[in-house]
Amino acid sequence: MGALTPARGPKQPQQERSRATRLKLLEAAISCLAERGWSGSTVAVVAERAGVSRGAAQHHFRTREDLFTAAVEHVAEKRQSAVAAVAHNLPPAGSIARTWVIVEELVGLYTGPLFRAALHLWVAASDEEQLRDRVTALEARVGREAHRTAVALLDADESAPGVRETVQGLLDMARGLGLANLLTDDSARRAKVVEEWAKIIDDLLGSQPFRYDP
Repeated sequence: MGALTPARGPKQPQQERSRATRLKLLEAAISCLAERGWSGSTVAVVAERAGVSRGAAQHHFRTREDLFTAAVEHVAEKRQSAVAAVAHNLPPAGSIARTWVIVEELVGLYTGPLFRAALHLWVAASDEEQLRDRVTALEARVGREAHRTAVALLDADESAPGVRETVQGLLDMARGLGLANLLTDDSARRAKVVEEWAKIIDDLLGSQPFRYDP
């Protein structure tokens, strides 16, 4: 009697495999861009890191520009979703602790590998004509979403004088902290700045006196 052939599990559907490959490429692209910059990040380098063939990479992304703009957009959306999810686990409404956590999360949008990768892309776009329009549009889209997320988390009424400008100022400050963090560990100074901005936002929105002790 011949040996039994072991049963094989169901094959992964083609669409699912394609989606998994695309995701590997997007995340590998962010890592490469953050570590190597634009000049050191090619489709071949990304494909190797993702563990896929260069042909497979070009099947998903026709050009290098397509790959890297899609990667930054994908990870930015994922980070925005994570920040928005904070709304489900915040300290009580009307407390400075709540404002502090929100400000810290918003600042987190502009630190780490995503911001470093996006910055390399912005710098490249200033010199690369084929990148400039799409990166400008991407930055505007990401910026609008960050502002919308901030307003929703803070439950801010932008019809009140100065509120919209203060929320935008918070995001501009966060971007500046992200830049400062690129060269050195700026976490100690960043914690103090976050605390002060939490006070400013809290005062503007009419919350309770500052009482959060990080």
